[in-house]
Amino acid sequence: MIDRRNFYINGSWVAPATANDFAVVNPSTEQPVATISLGSEADTNAAVAAAKNAFWSWAETSKDQRIALLEKLFANYTERADEMAEAISLEMGAPISLARTQQVGSGLAHIKGFIDTLKGFEFDRLLGDHAPGDRVLYEPVGVCALITPWNWPMNQVTLKVVPALGAGCTMILKPSEIAPLSSSLFAEIVDRAGFPAGVFNMVHGDGPGVGSQLSGHPDIDMVSFTGSTRAGVAITKNSADTVKRVALELGGKGANIIFADADEKAVARGVQRCFNNSGQSCNAPTRMLVERSIYDDAVATAAEVAGKTAVDISENEGRHIGPVVSKTQFDKIQALIATGEDEGARLVAGGQGRPEGHDAGWFVRPTVFADVNPDMTIAREEIFGPVLSIMAFDTEEEALAIANDTSYGLTNYVQTTDEERARRVARRLRSGMVEINGTSRGAGAPFGGYGQSGNGREGGVWGLEEFLEVKSVSGWDALA
Repeated sequence: MIDRRNFYINGSWVAPATANDFAVVNPSTEQPVATISLGSEADTNAAVAAAKNAFWSWAETSKDQRIALLEKLFANYTERADEMAEAISLEMGAPISLARTQQVGSGLAHIKGFIDTLKGFEFDRLLGDHAPGDRVLYEPVGVCALITPWNWPMNQVTLKVVPALGAGCTMILKPSEIAPLSSSLFAEIVDRAGFPAGVFNMVHGDGPGVGSQLSGHPDIDMVSFTGSTRAGVAITKNSADTVKRVALELGGKGANIIFADADEKAVARGVQRCFNNSGQSCNAPTRMLVERSIYDDAVATAAEVAGKTAVDISENEGRHIGPVVSKTQFDKIQALIATGEDEGARLVAGGQGRPEGHDAGWFVRPTVFADVNPDMTIAREEIFGPVLSIMAFDTEEEALAIANDTSYGLTNYVQTTDEERARRVARRLRSGMVEINGTSRGAGAPFGGYGQSGNGREGGVWGLEEFLEVKSVSGWDALA
């Protein structure tokens, strides 16, 4: 049994003020594999005090000093990449092959990306030629609470911790208590890089406990949260009394619009993208909107791809999908699959229950519903599992109306060989991101959404600016 009870506070590993053991469970086996302790208010206060005390000295370091430490962080992360993959696979069920490539790889890409962004970022700028004595200064926002989810642990940790460090902020990381092992390893990586005591702190805990204590704490200047829309609303309300900055990356219900002239791989690509990470991605294309003339063929293709999607335990190599993260998540998905059937959607692949050969573990059958209408529960709620809903459309206007008929607005997808239509549709989709014809967004592209998918952006210069205040100064050259 792995013991990860200690927290990282003020440059040291410390025992919790009050023991409150919590079991980390392997979702492939349903068996406990590690123990952490959930923090108390005393632990939260100690971490916040350490970050506050370290703020001014860290904020006044040079850009070059911060870059040098981040480069050490990148080297240490690279060195321990295999350990990181094993931790992620164990704690949240990502197949080990996916954990090594996509899960760990996203962290590597973000660390490198922010180092590159930081090198080109000017923290001290002239306002313009019209006002030669005016300066615009970019300064760290202060002490930050970084609250991260279980589904893409290092993707989200690095999207928050690295730009916060680069901006000159100090911080407290609260990773998901369901998948905390990777963040404990990350804290070791930060420690080895040599960041000053108090700059980075990590406390395990749940949302109602440490999460709420951080978002309401008067000495926290900013909260950056990734997770459910429900939790994001609660954090925003709890932060309001202290008028702190709140950045939110929340849920999604992405539409994948497939026109009749789409390439022959568009449907299969959409199904595979929906099922990736066992469907546990906020930007998954879970609503497939298909032009009616190719609808029947698309449904048949989707059912075939789902039927060929292997499901297996996370420690096995291969391109299968693993379990979902927990019994709570499994039960929620099963209930929504049942609701889809009850509301009249046509089940063409998968369905309720575990896949054959998996009597233990939180495994979900890759599931496809056809003849879904936009008012059905499965078309409106974020399922967060390998479940795809397919619906037909007749016109571009109808497709846009269906796609935009959601409270979410994170990522939408367009599949067509008509260049003008692709661009036209992309402009009219109400979402923070649009991907055309399976083309991934480039390194440093801003990640974030509209509406109930949150506010703010992560990645690249936008992700760095989230952690900066803007100060306008006049008379800069008056005494020269």
